[in-house]
Amino acid sequence: MDTGGGSLARVPAIEPGAPVEPEPGPPLVGVTACLKQGEHAPYHSVVDRYVEAVRLGAGALPVIVPALGEERMLDALLARLDGLLFTGSPSNVCPSLYGGPPPRPGNLADPRRDATTLPLMRRAIAAGVPFFAICRGIQELNVALGGTLHQQLHELPGRADHRSDKSRPWAERYEPRHRVRLRPGGLLQRLLDGAETILVNSLHGQGIDRLAPGLVVEAVADDGTIEAVRVEGARAFALGVQWHPEWRVLEDPVSRLLFRAFGEAVRNRERARAATG
Repeated sequence: MDTGGGSLARVPAIEPGAPVEPEPGPPLVGVTACLKQGEHAPYHSVVDRYVEAVRLGAGALPVIVPALGEERMLDALLARLDGLLFTGSPSNVCPSLYGGPPPRPGNLADPRRDATTLPLMRRAIAAGVPFFAICRGIQELNVALGGTLHQQLHELPGRADHRSDKSRPWAERYEPRHRVRLRPGGLLQRLLDGAETILVNSLHGQGIDRLAPGLVVEAVADDGTIEAVRVEGARAFALGVQWHPEWRVLEDPVSRLLFRAFGEAVRNRERARAATG
C-alpha cells in the first residue's frame, strides 16, 4: 500500500487555528454517544474531539445523543436537530445485524448504540437531516442500509493493516498513514476543490465488505478498502468517511473543508426549520 508516495493534488490552505464562527442562535448538531460500563454503573461517553469538531469546525452547538436504544424517541429528536455527527468508537457493530459470523473473543460490542444509530440514520435520510459519519459511523451507515462488513480487514489477501499501532504515543496514531483516491467528479472531490488523492490517518480494524444499496463510493484506498461513501439522492449532506477528520480539525485543510461543508448544510437545515415555524 502507498503510504504517502506519489503526487497529491492540492487542496486550498486554510488559516490554522481559525474556527468557524457560529451564528447567533447556532444550529444544533447531535453527537452520538457510546454506552460503556463503569466500575459501578454504565455511562454514556463521547470523546471531546468530536464535540470540538462540531463547535469549531462546523460552527454549531453540539448536543450529545445518548445510546438509548429507543426507536420511538428518534423522530422527536430529529425534529429538534439540524444535523448529526456519527462518531467513531472502539466498539463494533454487532455482526448479527448484517448476517456476519460471530465476533471473535475480545470484540467490543455496544448493542444499545447499534439500536440507536442504525434506525436514526435511516430516519435522518428520510427526513433530510444532514449528517457526517466517521469511522464506526461509516460502518453503521453501510449496515443500516443493508450492507455488510469485514471484521478483520488485515487478514484479507492483498489488504493492508489499517489498525493503529498501539505501541505508539496517542497523538502519533492519528498522523497520516496512507493515500486514498477520490471518485472523479464525486461529491468528495468537489468539496476538496478537485483533489485527486489525499492522505488520511487509519485506526480501524473493520471495514465495508458488500456496499449497501443506495450508497455511492467516494474514495478508495490503494488496497481496495472503501474509505468514503455518500447516500445517493440524499436531500441533504449525507457523507461517511473511514478515517478521522475530527482530529486537529483546525489544522488540517481537508478536515476543515469537510466540516465547513457539513456546517453549511446544518445551517441550511436550521434556516429551513425556522422558516416553517
